[in-house]
Amino acid sequence: MAELTYLLCALVSIFCAWLLVRNYFRTRLRLALLACICFAGLALNNILLFVDLVVTPEVDLRIPRAMVALLAVGVLAFGLILEDR
Repeated sequence: MAELTYLLCALVSIFCAWLLVRNYFRTRLRLALLACICFAGLALNNILLFVDLVVTPEVDLRIPRAMVALLAVGVLAFGLILEDR
């Protein structure tokens, strides 16, 4: 059941990224693009989680997953800081 949850989280993140990139091309808002990058990174994080725990449980991917998540959230935080100016 957990495997299905990991995949569904990845699919929802990909769908959100797709909606945000569609919105970016329509409105050209920088925050929409940065949020899209964030959700794409979170989708990659969920895919890495699935690979780490289900596909190759003998390989430890905690550090790459954490780095991807940190980078994704960092991009969004950077965008929110720039929008505040």
